[in-house]
Amino acid sequence: MSEISYYSVEGMKKLKSELEHLEHVERPRVSNAISEARDKGDLSENAEYHAAKEEQSLLELKIAKLKEVISNARILDESLLDTSKVLIHSIVKIKNVANKMEFTYTLVADSETNIKEGKLSVNSPIGKGLLGKKVGDIAEIQVPSGIMKFEILDISRA
Repeated sequence: MSEISYYSVEGMKKLKSELEHLEHVERPRVSNAISEARDKGDLSENAEYHAAKEEQSLLELKIAKLKEVISNARILDESLLDTSKVLIHSIVKIKNVANKMEFTYTLVADSETNIKEGKLSVNSPIGKGLLGKKVGDIAEIQVPSGIMKFEILDISRA
């Protein structure tokens, strides 16, 4: 059984758009590639055919996984978020206690993660370490390089 994930309206649209693209653009393209390769003769020695069949297999797996994610996805009403503690879809401003650098992240579901846009997975070590913390708390988070300490400066919502 898969875990329920919470998405913004924008995040859900992206998932559905990607699924639409895979099903209606990529799937027909791969089917055409298989047909063209099949027309070239002996399938046992046809590298193009085997490559296209492999691509089809991977594409179908990706589509199935995406459908599962969408079926277990829920849209979170961000206006109802409690800003007294860090939750999914919270915008969190933190300060690294060691070097005093400040960062602002929005905690999101795995498939919405994009560090360049400041979107951090709630399942990442830092994301997990921030969940439930309040402004002024120090989060001690185990990361591959050791323990990092972050002070929670602000919590808001989009």
